[in-house]
This record gives sequence, structure tokens and C-alpha cells, in this order.
Amino acid sequence: MKWLVDNFDVVLGLAKTHLYLSLVPVLIGLVVAIPVGTVIRRSSWIRKITLTVASVAFTIPSLALFVAVPAIVGLPVLDPLNVVIALAVYSSALLIRAVPEALDSVPFAVVDSAEAMGYSPLRRAVAVELPLSLPVLIAGIRVVAVTNISLVSVGSVIGIGGLGQLFTQGYQRDYPDQIVAGIISIVFLALVFDAALYLLGRWLTPWTRLGTTKKPRSSNKKAAA
Repeated sequence: MKWLVDNFDVVLGLAKTHLYLSLVPVLIGLVVAIPVGTVIRRSSWIRKITLTVASVAFTIPSLALFVAVPAIVGLPVLDPLNVVIALAVYSSALLIRAVPEALDSVPFAVVDSAEAMGYSPLRRAVAVELPLSLPVLIAGIRVVAVTNISLVSVGSVIGIGGLGQLFTQGYQRDYPDQIVAGIISIVFLALVFDAALYLLGRWLTPWTRLGTTKKPRSSNKKAAA
């Protein structure tokens, strides 16, 4: 902890880079997964094929993908965009599975009501299904964000920034305090963002708390009378 306190400015700078490399891929993944997940939900065979491809993509070892991306897209090996692209692939693979599952959680009665009111498929998806699927979708986003915050540290092996540099530098210097500082920083960052996304989800979905609100005692007594 002493090394972490003494070098707080260094850790803070690395944490900013770490967040950029972690969270930008989540946004890219959402941009890809929401339309794709909405389309494949209606066709079982397209959904199976898409989810199979996404599962295969997610099984590619992260270090191998970090090394392969520069050769595929033509970027320099040490360009941080390589990590962003690789993690965007993982994020999309996870979210393409999460989006249809979130849409499946919307009650059929609500979907039927929207259709009966004359909603087009696009309007129904945007105005009814996606908002009501937020509780499940945000749970998936929390998993992806925490996974990315953990995976970015692998990028330090090929020399790309982030808090993972504390691991490589600490290992090269045989200095365990620096490695421990990296572990604490990454775990803290993951917990903070998981909590932030949880609170954002509660703020965006106030209807999920209506069933858990306790009634005042006075109203309970009146009901009993």
C-alpha cells in the first residue's frame, strides 16, 4: 500500500488509460449488439448461428488476439487501438448473447399490447421492448465491463498501457509492492464501475422497485379493518 500511496499520480494516470481501453469497447459492443441482437431474436436458426459464432469468438485467447489484430488491421503493434479492437470483439460476442436474452424477459402480454396498438416492429423494439429489458441488459453490461477491466491488463504483456504495466514493471524489477498495487487498483476500479452501473440500472428502471416497497403500517391496518 505504501508504494501505491507514494506513486498515486502514476497510478491515476495509468487508471485513466485503463478505463479508456476498457470502456470504449463496451460502447462499441453495444452499438453492434443491440441491432444485431434485436434482429436475430425473431429467427431461431439465425439466432443459433450468430450465438455460435459469438461463442467461438469469445474463446479466442486474449493474448493471441492482441498479437493478431495488428497483422489483420495494419496498425503498429504498440497502438492502443489494437486492445480496443480486440476487446470490442469480446464485448460484442458477450452482448450479442445478452441482448436477445434481455428482450426475451419482456412479458408477451406487453408485446401483444404494443402490436394491438399498431406499433411497427422498429417502434415496438425502441419504445417498448428495449426499455423494459434494461434490468437484464444492464446485468450483462456489468459482466462485460468488469471482464474488460480485467482483460486490459493482458495488453501490458505486449507493451500497451494501463494498470497492467504495474505487473510487468514490478516483475522486471522483482518488486512485489508494485505488483500488489496493480492488483488493488484493478480490483478497486472493477468494483467502482460495477457499483456505478448497478446504481445507473436502478435509476433507469424505477419500476423494478415498486414491488419491493413496504406499505406504511397505517395503510396495512386500514386494509385489515
